[in-house]
Amino acid sequence: MSLEATYQCPHCGTEQTFYRTASTTLHLGEKTKWACGECDYAFAKIGDITTLPA
Repeated sequence: MSLEATYQCPHCGTEQTFYRTASTTLHLGEKTKWACGECDYAFAKIGDITTLPA
């Protein structure tokens, strides 16, 4: 998996580069934590499920 990904940052309001800050394997799949390079907004992702606002 890449160490960088582009997501819509809810804090910045634009697409930003997010950096992977942590990763672990759970029974549900791989859990990764991502942080915005501009404002340090962070979210978690397990498979296709994220904690980003809808």
